[in-house]
Amino acid sequence: MDTVAASCPTSIYDVGCEGRMVLDRIGDRWTVLIIGSLAGGTQRFSELRDTIGDITPKVLTQTLRALERDGFVTRKVYAEVPPRVEYTLTELGRSLLPPISMIRAWAEQYGPHVLALRERHDQGRESKVGS
Repeated sequence: MDTVAASCPTSIYDVGCEGRMVLDRIGDRWTVLIIGSLAGGTQRFSELRDTIGDITPKVLTQTLRALERDGFVTRKVYAEVPPRVEYTLTELGRSLLPPISMIRAWAEQYGPHVLALRERHDQGRESKVGS
């Protein structure tokens, strides 16, 4: 039986559907970037922040906590001074790598086209507003 159908007897479009709640987490851009970054192996907070680049420490912390809560990453704290914390994908987190890889490849292939269309659309709106 399809696990999505089993957890959503009506539809994934229903607000209370478990699958929809999970989509809220895995569909977040920070989640995609963090999981993609951890695909290469265990990383510390500062390594994740440096790899991702434009994420604030607060948002990185919140997203990592949510990913840990949902079982996608493990957090290991070492009793050292200064403290050392490492993040690793769980088996569940690694199961997201194939679809994330496909989305990444799509974004790399079609990103320039989408941005060109966006710019053309925005220019068209600006000319209508200025008229």
